[in-house]
Amino acid sequence: MQDPYRILNVAREAGQATIKAAYRELAKQWHPDRNPGDRRAEQRFKQVTQAYELLRDPAKRAQFDRGQIDADGKPQFGFGNFGFGGGRGAQGGRGGAFGGGDGLFEKIFGGGFGQSGAGFDGLRGARGAAQRTRGDDRRCRVEVDFLLAARGGKQRVELGARVLEIDIPPGSKDGSVLRLKGQGGPGSLGGPAGDVLVTIDVRPHERFSLQGKDIHLELPISLPEAVLGAKVTVPTIAGSVRISVPPGSNSGRSLRLKGRGVAVPGAAPGDQIVRLVVTLPEQPDPELDDFVRRWAEKHRYDPRGGLDT
Repeated sequence: MQDPYRILNVAREAGQATIKAAYRELAKQWHPDRNPGDRRAEQRFKQVTQAYELLRDPAKRAQFDRGQIDADGKPQFGFGNFGFGGGRGAQGGRGGAFGGGDGLFEKIFGGGFGQSGAGFDGLRGARGAAQRTRGDDRRCRVEVDFLLAARGGKQRVELGARVLEIDIPPGSKDGSVLRLKGQGGPGSLGGPAGDVLVTIDVRPHERFSLQGKDIHLELPISLPEAVLGAKVTVPTIAGSVRISVPPGSNSGRSLRLKGRGVAVPGAAPGDQIVRLVVTLPEQPDPELDDFVRRWAEKHRYDPRGGLDT
């Protein structure tokens, strides 16, 4: 991978907020869903995601800046760190090959190759101190449709060059995090792999909202339906149903549809709360105006009589 700073077009001293903003803009531009069939866009999206994964992790970013890992997150090994060659080594060692006694080479090999291989005792000690370590956790975000989050289902996730299909649990909320065990960075010396932590971004729905396990919906009804009552069709997350609007229903009245909310495994399903909104015709109707005016003259009442002034 190229330099992640260049891929995201940010300065090396850029803060996390700047890096995140740059990533979101580029990810939106190159996302495969917006560029179907475009291999170049797909490759560019993978590069942008991989660059962000490195720079959003303070520890990995610091390692990259120090040259300890490359842009792909792989360790960088070089003789420069051991004081070979002229000048000062990366650890402060002096001089030429196997130079001065304060270099990292001497610390590892115990001061040289003479004296019955004493230097290799230091190497064996260094190896003996190495331990199996768990791989790094990695993080990513996935945007899902409201209905998928409410009902649960499968969703693709881009992890650098990998694409995983994950299970979105029913009732997933915006900002919730899923842990994919063993899908993160590889462990060292046979240690276990890290995990992937997936943050869920739920796209808002134009009609539904989620509160706990309950689905909420505002339902427009006509004036005759409100006054006289009616059977009307109501959308739910599992399809449309017919409900009865009681006669004399006001705006703000709520009807509860039992079991029509989120079905969480191992628990009773939530309900759907339908809030009625009495809606007048969009176009003026002189006949309706005249009727209401004559009716109001004989049936005066104050709907705000109980309000404090």
